Amino acid sequence: MKLKSTLAVFLGLIFVPVASMAAESAATQNLAPMQISAAAIKKVSFAPSTPAFAKSNLPASIAEDRLTLVFTAPPLETEAEAVRIYQPIAQYLSRIIGKTIVFQYPKDWLTYQKEMQRGSYDLVFDGPHFNSWRHANLQHSTLVKLADDYAFAVVVRKNDRVTELKQLAGQKICGMTPPDLGALAVLGQFDNPARQPLIVNIPNATKVYESVAIEKQCSAGILPVASLRKIPDSENLVRVIHKTRSMPNQAFSAGPRISREDQALIAAALVSPAASRVVRRLVSEYGDDKGLAYASTEEYAGLDAYLKDTWGYGR
Repeated sequence: MKLKSTLAVFLGLIFVPVASMAAESAATQNLAPMQISAAAIKKVSFAPSTPAFAKSNLPASIAEDRLTLVFTAPPLETEAEAVRIYQPIAQYLSRIIGKTIVFQYPKDWLTYQKEMQRGSYDLVFDGPHFNSWRHANLQHSTLVKLADDYAFAVVVRKNDRVTELKQLAGQKICGMTPPDLGALAVLGQFDNPARQPLIVNIPNATKVYESVAIEKQCSAGILPVASLRKIPDSENLVRVIHKTRSMPNQAFSAGPRISREDQALIAAALVSPAASRVVRRLVSEYGDDKGLAYASTEEYAGLDAYLKDTWGYGR
């Protein structure tokens, strides 16, 4: 009797799922086509979806909302100073294209470079070598630039005996460390790895000048020519011993998440007279008196060569 009872329970366990499957099949066969579609949609609706952007590749503040376009620039100023320069531009351009653009300050150069290389940024303002690299590697288009040419000067104290760049081998030079374009351009003139100057990181042109002319912290300094022109009576305290070749200036580039139509709107808006007050701080800080002008991606082609020996930028 015990054996028969056990067998009956076992057969019952098998029969119930089979009967349920048969009933479900029969019910499905009796559904009209639209009902069958609705049932299928209901099943799909509860299936887990794959996110369009993997959060592991983005900083948390960006990954939370990819409907927002992210605008950034190198951390050359304090966060408060950067917000004063760039936040009005983000708000202005948001109104122009009807989409939210937020300015995100990178806390340091490592963060800036890492997130740039990951493609986390949609709109960027920075140097020509970075613009060139993003076009070659991240499908960015260069839109608008500072209108004046871009070159760097190496200055020494006026009464110093140094007359040419090679004499600075082994000496301290104040300026920004690589991958700053000025530092890369100057260091590229020293072909002997054992005879290189030491770059002392000072991320502000005025402070670079003061560290050479007044504080005598360094034997020489690297700063943009446009910035040197703005320093009153600088020719009385320093003299230029070297200038890098002239290049197209710092520029805005836009990534593939910004449509071609919106890129055109952004470019036109930035060079329009209506933008003059919005970009005033930016032009005052980094440009000359020519303001902003249209840029072409082609004029920046090849400038990413300055980054060839910089970690993270190799192809």
